[in-house]
Amino acid sequence: MTKSTTAGTTLRRIGQLSACLTAASTLALATSLPATAQQSDTSHMVSYQTTLAFDDVTFGLENAITDRGLVVDHISHVGEMLERTRADVGSDVVLFEQAEVYSFCSASLSRKVMEANPMNITFCPYDIFVAQQPGSDTTTIGFRAFPEGEMQLIQTLLNDIVLEAIEE
Repeated sequence: MTKSTTAGTTLRRIGQLSACLTAASTLALATSLPATAQQSDTSHMVSYQTTLAFDDVTFGLENAITDRGLVVDHISHVGEMLERTRADVGSDVVLFEQAEVYSFCSASLSRKVMEANPMNITFCPYDIFVAQQPGSDTTTIGFRAFPEGEMQLIQTLLNDIVLEAIEE
C-alpha cells in the first residue's frame, strides 16, 4: 500500500466519521414538530419527524424496504452503542432513547448509477436512520442527501421508502 493510498483511506475514514458525527449532532439538536411528518430543511440530509412510535416506524421501514424486493444487509444499533459507551468516553449526555441505521442496496439501481460514474460506489450501501430522543414524543427518520445527477435516482428511492414507512 502506498502512502497516497493510505492517506486517501485515512481521509475517507475521517470523512465518513465526520458525516456520522454531523448526522448524530443534527439528530441531537432536532426539535419536536407537529403530529404530521415534516421534512427537514438541512442540506446534508433529508429527514422527517412523526408522532408514530419508534417500533412502528422501524416496522414500517423494514416492510417498505422488503416490499421492493430489497434486503436489509445490516442494522446498526447506534443508540445502544452510544449508551453502552457513554461512561467510557466520559459523557453523561443521553443522546437517544433509541436509534438504528438500516443498510441495504439495490443491485439494479446501484449498477445504473455506477455505470454512470463508478465512483458512486462511495454511496453504497444506502442507509436510513430512525431515532428518538429522550423525552420526545416524535421519531425522526431520514437519510443523507445525495449529489445532483444520477444519484438523485437513489435519493428518490430512499425518500419513497421513508414516506411509506411513516404512512398512517
